[in-house]
Amino acid sequence: MTVSPPLLTHWKIQYVSAGGGFYEKLHPATYLVVLALCLAMLRGVNPIQELVRIGLESKAILLYLVCWGFLLVQTFVLDRPFTAVIDTLLLPVLMAVAIWQLPVAARRPLVRLLHLLILVNVTIGYYEYFAGHRIIPLTVGSILVLGEWRSTALLGHPLTASGLVGGYVLAIILKPQLCPQPLLRLPLVAFCLGSLMVFGGRTALVTTLVIIAGVIAFELFRVLRGGRIPLTTVIAAICVIFVGAAAVFWVLDQGVFDKMLLRFSSDKGSALARLATLDMLNHLDWNEIILGPTATRANALQSQLGLAYGVENFWIACIVQFGLVHTVLMTLALAAFFAVLLQRSTPAAYALLALIIVIAASSVSFSSKNIQLTQFVVLITLLLSRSEPSTARSSVRAQPIRSVRAPPLQAGSPP
Repeated sequence: MTVSPPLLTHWKIQYVSAGGGFYEKLHPATYLVVLALCLAMLRGVNPIQELVRIGLESKAILLYLVCWGFLLVQTFVLDRPFTAVIDTLLLPVLMAVAIWQLPVAARRPLVRLLHLLILVNVTIGYYEYFAGHRIIPLTVGSILVLGEWRSTALLGHPLTASGLVGGYVLAIILKPQLCPQPLLRLPLVAFCLGSLMVFGGRTALVTTLVIIAGVIAFELFRVLRGGRIPLTTVIAAICVIFVGAAAVFWVLDQGVFDKMLLRFSSDKGSALARLATLDMLNHLDWNEIILGPTATRANALQSQLGLAYGVENFWIACIVQFGLVHTVLMTLALAAFFAVLLQRSTPAAYALLALIIVIAASSVSFSSKNIQLTQFVVLITLLLSRSEPSTARSSVRAQPIRSVRAPPLQAGSPP
């Protein structure tokens, strides 16, 4: 969660930059999750049977792995670095399977640790914004980015941090059991929601606010139709609304978040980069669109259009890298995987899925080598998992019922 690509670059590990050994091109999380799955398989008597059991628990996971296998073959055919599809697309499934192998009691320390990491990350984000000092230098590849005011904290990139914090805010709001005390939950939501202004993620901020507004509108509609609501909740809501409105006006008057507000009017070419992303497909012929262009052709086209930081749309990036056929296959595989994820999670996971889709369609996100999708999967599987009933079976086996033949009646005996 906290070992970001810029941190690896700062440690002189060639994870996203040129050079280095093969072992440097895989994220440390990939090594640890594979090790965790190997240990999970060794719990049983036969590791092969344990692996088969994990696969048979969900056919959708097998479908995902088959589609991913085709994509891996495609990367070798197109002579592309194959470590990107491992960290970006294989690691989320491995992480989910590893967490699902844990009993509910064993997940509780991980849930507490995740809360702590998010709060530490948000606190560091505020510090970087107001102090003007970055904990981890922001790099894109091996290029050091200077003059960037947005905080990065532990996650290494402003958009990654804002997306994950936005998902955490939605989880806290839509699943109050994560923080049952309202007097603690409301300041926690305000503290994390305000950090989206210092991380500077406009897409995550707007999407989170729209989903929150939708939830509030639904609750108001339910009350207008006769639904009941506790009086203490009404009092607390009125107080929070007035205090929150006063705080927002004071912050705007002090100009604390002027840099973030200016991004909505002057985005420094972000909108032009998205238009250039849409224009990439016009430069490809039908053969390249269906089967994918060569790596040299794709890199040259990206440089020609000025997309130095990557293609800001997951599906267009997949078409440019792997072709339309494999893009459709991976989209179906991701849909099957998220169907299983939603089935094992509370309804609040639908809101996080909407946030993930919006981020994938409007930023580089999962179209480059990173673990951002894995971080969202961790957020859903740990914070929004359903309470699983006890699966302990009784050790007492039912004895088969044997028919007992009655003795024949004697003459003159009562029936």
